[in-house]
Amino acid sequence: MRKIIDGKIYNTETAECLGFWSNHLSITDFHYCKEALYRTRKGRYFIYGEGGAMSCYAEQCGDMWGDGADIHVVSEKEAREWAERHLDADEYENAFGEVEEA
Repeated sequence: MRKIIDGKIYNTETAECLGFWSNHLSITDFHYCKEALYRTRKGRYFIYGEGGAMSCYAEQCGDMWGDGADIHVVSEKEAREWAERHLDADEYENAFGEVEEA
């Protein structure tokens, strides 16, 4: 998917995918949702998401709702927070570098 936001193009084909998350529902479930965190070649972060008719990615089709997809730009802080919630420790460190042990 490609989307222009604030005069810059965000492209899932050319950006580096840092990790995925899914709610593990069937793609036919209205609540289905999955997201992927990306980093552009210039170091900007965005989340590509898609979901069913009752997900946060739903799109209105006339008087009904259907599956949808979108790109949301996030800051590095927001990207790290998303990764902490949705990725395992190895995936996180692959994306952002080694983390200090507690």
